[in-house]
Amino acid sequence: MQAKKKSNLRAVDFFCSAGGMTAGFRKAGIKVLAGIDIDPACKETYEKNNKGSKFILADISQLTEEHIVSELNLKKNDDELIFIGCSPCQYYTNMQTEKKKSKKTKMLLVDFQRFVDHFKPGYIVIENVPGFERKKDSPLQKFKEYLDENDYIYDDGIINALYYNVPQKRRRYLLIATRVKNKIELPKPQKNIKHLIVKNYIGKENGFESIRAGHKDESVFIHTAAKLADINLKRIKATPKDGGTRLSWKDNPELQLTCYIKKDTTFQDVYGRMFWDHPAPTLTTKFYSISNGRYGHPEENRGISLREGAILQTFPRRYKFISKHPTTIARMIGNAVPPELAKRIGKAIISVEETN
Repeated sequence: MQAKKKSNLRAVDFFCSAGGMTAGFRKAGIKVLAGIDIDPACKETYEKNNKGSKFILADISQLTEEHIVSELNLKKNDDELIFIGCSPCQYYTNMQTEKKKSKKTKMLLVDFQRFVDHFKPGYIVIENVPGFERKKDSPLQKFKEYLDENDYIYDDGIINALYYNVPQKRRRYLLIATRVKNKIELPKPQKNIKHLIVKNYIGKENGFESIRAGHKDESVFIHTAAKLADINLKRIKATPKDGGTRLSWKDNPELQLTCYIKKDTTFQDVYGRMFWDHPAPTLTTKFYSISNGRYGHPEENRGISLREGAILQTFPRRYKFISKHPTTIARMIGNAVPPELAKRIGKAIISVEETN
């Protein structure tokens, strides 16, 4: 058999966080030169897990093109260079978040465009929440106009990570662009998703010992679960196993929350349990807390652990998240592009690169 041609593609992962996109691209066979992020908490995790990919700690709005050249020796108009831009998405999410805090990040695509304009990479990848495409104050439309004006072609749309080997209902906006080929398409969704359910990833059969709320795992496996206040422990115990919701205790005056009285259809997933036979819900940076979504363990009286969250995000079991603070690790995991999704994006670009 003829040996498979090694990809010469190289990538720079802007807004890399803990390295989900980097890990997936590397697994696809693409060399990732560096990840760039403003969060120093991500540095050690990124570098430990992605040997040979440099971590550049920088605020992209202050970062200069000259600095990137000095760090990575990039050249303009490199046909085999990929720029990845997965900027923080809190401002555009439909979930209830503090918009004032995230407002300063809403125009990061403009900063990313500055580097695209300077280097003119052969390929560009953008990933974000669906609201990034829909909201009127998003800079996306102008970015797409820039692509049109500079001889890039692209394919974009809303995809669900569930159809890209991720056991999670995770809708995202995705754009892939190129200036070196005359056709490019988003990766094709897979048809068989029956196996992408929670019980195939977590639980005793998958190497997760039974633990209690508040359990702290000091090993690199971080099978650590958040501590629950007494009232929340009562709530999770009163929630039926395998998909139960807070509606089961809505008439219990001790357990019912004042904010949900006569609001049974509002945020039904909070305090709920995951289903064994369903994909996980979208994991956010708050997946460590049962009060922020359907993040209760399907069977045990606790929220899912840090490692369970990482597995449902398709990080390898050996991926080491380094921090003394569980909430910091949860943020790194929840912010990540699932590596399995990233791998398929990378393979789609390799497939285009290999065509004439």
